[in-house]
Amino acid sequence: MNEWTQYVLERQNGGSGSPSAPAVPGAVAAAAPALAYVIGLSSVAALGGFLFGFDSGVINGAVDALALTFGTKAAATGFAVASVLLGCAIGAFVAGALADFMGRRPTMLFNAVLFLISAFATGAATSSGMFIAARIAGGLAIGAASVLAPMYISEVAPPKLRGRLSSLQQLAIVLGLFFAFLSNDLIAHAAGGADAAFWFGAPAWRWMFWMEALPAAAFLIGVLLIPESPRYLVAAGHQGRARRIFARLGSDADAMVAQVVQSLQGAHRPRLSDLRDPGSGHLAPVVWSGMGLAVFQQFVGINIIFYYGAVLWQAAGASPQAALRINLLTGGVNILATFLAIGLIDKIGRKPLLLAGSIGMALTLFTMAAIFGTAGTGIEGKPELSRAAAVIGLTAANLYIVAFGVSWGPVMWVLLGEMFPNRLRGAALAVSGATNWAANFAVTVTFLPLLKGAGLSSAYGLYGAAAALSFFFVLFAVRETKGKTLEEMSSKYNLNH
Repeated sequence: MNEWTQYVLERQNGGSGSPSAPAVPGAVAAAAPALAYVIGLSSVAALGGFLFGFDSGVINGAVDALALTFGTKAAATGFAVASVLLGCAIGAFVAGALADFMGRRPTMLFNAVLFLISAFATGAATSSGMFIAARIAGGLAIGAASVLAPMYISEVAPPKLRGRLSSLQQLAIVLGLFFAFLSNDLIAHAAGGADAAFWFGAPAWRWMFWMEALPAAAFLIGVLLIPESPRYLVAAGHQGRARRIFARLGSDADAMVAQVVQSLQGAHRPRLSDLRDPGSGHLAPVVWSGMGLAVFQQFVGINIIFYYGAVLWQAAGASPQAALRINLLTGGVNILATFLAIGLIDKIGRKPLLLAGSIGMALTLFTMAAIFGTAGTGIEGKPELSRAAAVIGLTAANLYIVAFGVSWGPVMWVLLGEMFPNRLRGAALAVSGATNWAANFAVTVTFLPLLKGAGLSSAYGLYGAAAALSFFFVLFAVRETKGKTLEEMSSKYNLNH
């Protein structure tokens, strides 16, 4: 008997969980279509994550072409790359409030339209200012997707599979990154370079951005076909519609509606003031925990690999074309690590994965810092590595991605989707998501100046120190959420934490 069938039988038998409890006729037969339905809903929501990853990674192969096209220097180019993150922070902050006000599904529809607009506008930009404006608009969509996907998935997924289904968001993100790298490589190879003319005479880098319109259109169509979150419907007073959706999800509909109603007792329309601890008046500890997770996920420097991979590997001595191929390797490794996380997260839990990931990232980052710290200086001041050192550096970089991909990559988003009480989930996710993107912006915008001023060794050393600190943060400030319903988490992760 698989875990989903076991879950359906338990819900049909009143949650007894006893193997000997008599099954309601048809319960097992209902398990397969219910599972397919839940996976379908989660996959559509995760398409926002695919666009999140694609839009984040597509800049990777166009950095040098952008600098050449718009005549920008290192700091200005760094800001053009990082400008998307300003929109991300705003999008994440606003999306939670919008989702609480107008619903998860309408907000995702608006988000899909934003992705389409930004894809066309970014590729069509004729100046650095226009490009930055278009990237900020795309950032609004990315930031919103980073909040909406884990929110929606956590609200339709059953407790026993919620970790795996919520991890689809991270899988979609890394697939988006990989396909952005692949698309960039194919376009650049066909055109003869990112700044070379491609279809209809437009430079190849423009087509790199226009490719995003395809998954954006798929996301828009998919969201049109899915229902509203049943938990939002209960909060909005539509209990009949919520019961029908809970029933299709394989749940005991009446019991689930009753649990959600109980968790919302005394609640009002969500507002940011709900995030304060009623006793002290300060920000609730559970919100601090979410913000801390969001910050550490970025301070370990993972997005430097994805935003500046081509620049980074060229700084390490690789040719431009070889750097793009290394991006494909790191993207593939990230995908495999995420599959591993999906298999482990509901078996061993969230906290053990985070702790193991922190250790792995710290060790590999310090290894890379040591490798580049002992490198010689080659042409144009680039590090000059021996063959053995280059192999060790590339191996450490990929092991670092494995450590992140199996832990902090998916687990942070899973925890943010499930750790907050129902009555403040939207607001808390908005604050945590905005914090994540603000930290991402800080790391990204400082990387090129740090690279030029202090070198790769110092950069990796800083990110390694952050990874080491993240271990102690998780150890003392994060609680396990494995196997709990969102309503049970509302009681466990209360405002008094």
